[in-house]
Amino acid sequence: MVLGSVYCCITKLWERFLIYGACIYQLQIDHHLQPDLVKLVERTVRSENSRSPNRPIYLVGESIGGCLALAVAAHNPEIDLVLILVNPATGFSKSQMQSLLPLAEMMPEQLHSNLPFVLSLMTGMPLRMVMTTVQNGLPLEKKVGELVQGVLSLSSYLSELVNLLPSDTLIWKLKMLRSAAAYANSRLHAVKAQTLVLSSEKDLFLQSGEEGKRLHHILPNCEIRKFEDSDHALLLEDGFDLLTIIKGASFYRRGRCLDYASDYMPPTASEFKKINESARLYDVAVNPVMVSTLEDGTLVRGLAGIPSEGPVLFVGYHMLLGWELAPMVTRMWIEKNVMMRGIAHPMMFRKLKEGKLPDISTFDTLRLMGAVPVSANNMYRLLANKSHVLLYPGGMREALHRKGEEYKLFWPEQSEFVRMAARFGAKIIPFGAVGEDDVCQMLLDYNDLMKIPYFREEIAQLTDEAGNLRGNITGEVANQAPHLPIMTPKLPGRFYYYFGKPIETEGRKNELRNREKAHELYLEVKSSVEGCMEYLKEKREVDPYRNILPRLTYQVLNGFDSQVPTFDL
Repeated sequence: MVLGSVYCCITKLWERFLIYGACIYQLQIDHHLQPDLVKLVERTVRSENSRSPNRPIYLVGESIGGCLALAVAAHNPEIDLVLILVNPATGFSKSQMQSLLPLAEMMPEQLHSNLPFVLSLMTGMPLRMVMTTVQNGLPLEKKVGELVQGVLSLSSYLSELVNLLPSDTLIWKLKMLRSAAAYANSRLHAVKAQTLVLSSEKDLFLQSGEEGKRLHHILPNCEIRKFEDSDHALLLEDGFDLLTIIKGASFYRRGRCLDYASDYMPPTASEFKKINESARLYDVAVNPVMVSTLEDGTLVRGLAGIPSEGPVLFVGYHMLLGWELAPMVTRMWIEKNVMMRGIAHPMMFRKLKEGKLPDISTFDTLRLMGAVPVSANNMYRLLANKSHVLLYPGGMREALHRKGEEYKLFWPEQSEFVRMAARFGAKIIPFGAVGEDDVCQMLLDYNDLMKIPYFREEIAQLTDEAGNLRGNITGEVANQAPHLPIMTPKLPGRFYYYFGKPIETEGRKNELRNREKAHELYLEVKSSVEGCMEYLKEKREVDPYRNILPRLTYQVLNGFDSQVPTFDL
């Protein structure tokens, strides 16, 4: 039932997904017919490919199904396959179950009925079942009672296990696993398909955590997602959403190459709710104030001045470590149903080499919320698709500024976006954001860290891993060395956002082809961003709720969902 529901969910993506996994065990075939089983799957794959040769085929393989998916990919390198391997059984030879098979073959037949008990004990599941029944904080007498009840439930569980998994069936399945794993492992060198491995770190059957790492190093086009608290039956776990994982890993595409503009699907209501709830405390702490500008120049509180229809290009100031992003992007989605497609650093989408940079999965939420790697081609496609694009000309240099550089723009000397915006008639919305100096105090910045040998080596290694994004640009903006400044927190203040009056480029395409005219508009946008921040810095001084303590007091008296007042416009 679960596999069926996953299948239904994924088919809404307009692709063809074939599901293998637990259901594969139901095939009544001899374990020596592994090649025939692969051919059975291949026929379906080739049939699908003949109908739509320019569309990818997704193979979702769980456990032994992962072995089948790998074998099919190895036999069909010319077909565009995307493999989603959920705790694949390719690591069977290193698992505890491998040692059970020789034992079963040597054991007298009259003792075979004990095999399910042995398998269960090897995994430690019975002990975990008993211990989870004992609640923490209970008196000793009640704990003893809970423990006795757990033992009684365990005996019932083991009896049912024997009925559901007869010894002959268990031996047959173990042989199937051994055969499938050997077959797939002998063909890994031929697998060229794009692959996503989902590994449960607490899988006691197959040690999937280690196997995921092995496949990640062997397969040439492979990424891995780890689930620290999950066991073998990952697809059966409450709250697990395969579609969300695929989208967050940027594995959903309609053609042979991923198009970040047309292939993007906004988060569903449940996905956004989960993301928003995870950032709830942060939002409460900084309690953002949003001010926007109507077309007639009138300032209004809220986002009424933001156009609902694109193309729109937001151009603004990047706070320290990008702290302004989460409140801004979530409020824009809630209030305007507008997804800000952020232009982001490529290191959030691919790792050039293994090292000290955060795991690529760290940025899955950003990709789910529409971020795309910075490139002229991606920006072109987004604007052509009438998207709302978020651009920070100052990039990493601005987000990792030094002491005393708060609210200072580090933009390139030459225009990078004006003529492209004019090509599609996009509205340019300059904006400023302030508040970072009310949440932390910087102790050691880049210049300080570079004086310390340990940190100097760390920064050099991180820079080598991330790549030089602006190597062809001169000036301070080219200094994109990734590092983490050392800071001390403050009692949180408040974040303020000011979206300036939209600047029209519709009908100015020919005019802005002139470099001087385009540069004039570029400087106008930059000046507007600086003006927005100056306005906010001045106005926050008269905000009686700038500090978190009066805000919390107000919310206690009026409800935590109430809108906290701010300065007068």
